[in-house]
Amino acid sequence: MTSPDAARLSVSLDDLPTLVGRSFGPSSWREIPQSEVRAFADLTGDHNPIHLDPEMAATTPFGGTIVHGYLTLSLVVPLMAEVFEVTGIGVGINYGLDRLRFPAPVPVGSRVRIAGEVTAVDEVAGGLQVAARVVFEVEGGSKPACVADMVLRYYR
Repeated sequence: MTSPDAARLSVSLDDLPTLVGRSFGPSSWREIPQSEVRAFADLTGDHNPIHLDPEMAATTPFGGTIVHGYLTLSLVVPLMAEVFEVTGIGVGINYGLDRLRFPAPVPVGSRVRIAGEVTAVDEVAGGLQVAARVVFEVEGGSKPACVADMVLRYYR
């Protein structure tokens, strides 16, 4: 579900270069419950108690369990799909990250959303490469939870 105040960017592959400097989002809010944190820990083998043990986590500067940074980052896929679309393509892929930071924790049970900006569009063999800065906001938080300089590729 797209946020009612979302600025959705939808553009054809050929018009992608016109998006440089344009913002998109915010997406809808997405809650991250302890059950998803536990499932992520089991899937990845990252069982750090800061994510799973409320009693231990309460004694840390975070005051409770926090979401894995990479779980937060993985939510970029469904959240970005709400607010950024390229049409007329054969395939789109995540090509990587140029920079990734987690400036603030995401408390388990809180809600996050994303907004972003297209920072560059360059030609690559068979398509276009898009650089986008995506920022994760925690509802009620004062700092971003995650800032990712993503690189996406769209092929004809």
